[in-house]
Amino acid sequence: MKLITFNPFRTIGIPNVSYIKPEQMFREIDRIKEADFILFPENWQVNSLVYGLNKTIFPSIQSIQLGYSKIEMTRALWTVCPDHIPYTEILGNSSENIEKVLNTFPFPFVAKENRNSMGKGVFLIHNEEDFREYAEKVDTFYIQEYLENDGRDLRVCVVGNEIIAAYWRIGANGEFLHNIARGGEISHEFIPKEACELVLSVAQSLNINHAGFDIMYSDNKPYILEFNTLFGNQGTTNQEVTVETKIFNYLLSQYQPPFPGPISPITGKQIS
Repeated sequence: MKLITFNPFRTIGIPNVSYIKPEQMFREIDRIKEADFILFPENWQVNSLVYGLNKTIFPSIQSIQLGYSKIEMTRALWTVCPDHIPYTEILGNSSENIEKVLNTFPFPFVAKENRNSMGKGVFLIHNEEDFREYAEKVDTFYIQEYLENDGRDLRVCVVGNEIIAAYWRIGANGEFLHNIARGGEISHEFIPKEACELVLSVAQSLNINHAGFDIMYSDNKPYILEFNTLFGNQGTTNQEVTVETKIFNYLLSQYQPPFPGPISPITGKQIS
């Protein structure tokens, strides 16, 4: 099984992997054609790899392209789990839509930039001045209702067709954002089965095979806030099996023709 990666840090420990710099893709086209799987391409590479070269990529094209845009992600989530999405408006930036938002959403509400991660580009809007400041930064409004919560959210990580980790992210000192990168703490205690089942169902429906889903509980109901294709590993380091091993085992399960026996995740060779 020949593997090409465009992100060496995400594939450390996976056997039979060759690294190509993304900007060298077209110069290395012959090597890419020979590969069985292409790992962690950037969004701009996906169409050429999937449609031009007919290559199988990981994460899936759905994972990468929906994860690239909060707007497209939300529209996809509306199709498969509309009851588990906070009330959201996606609107062009215009004076009419500024008034529409101010007349629709009570304060506080949440405003987001279309592309960002680790809590960046997410704003809690307390008043009209806050919103008009946000409106000066974006071309498209992404506005969500504020969900009352207990100061934490749930990160559920999917690799392949299984959940590999789930943990609470607890906000620091009552902070609005709970991201670990913003000072949040991790807890693996009392993970609700209902939320994990929701994530697995949505991931399978959308063919998302590598993502960290963020779940907020409000009024005892789980809501999907978003998912991140390149999720952090802070909450997965206590796992008995590494994320890279999970990725490798999933790729083996998708490889055709199948191997006749178990394969070592260390050497990539058949175990006798």
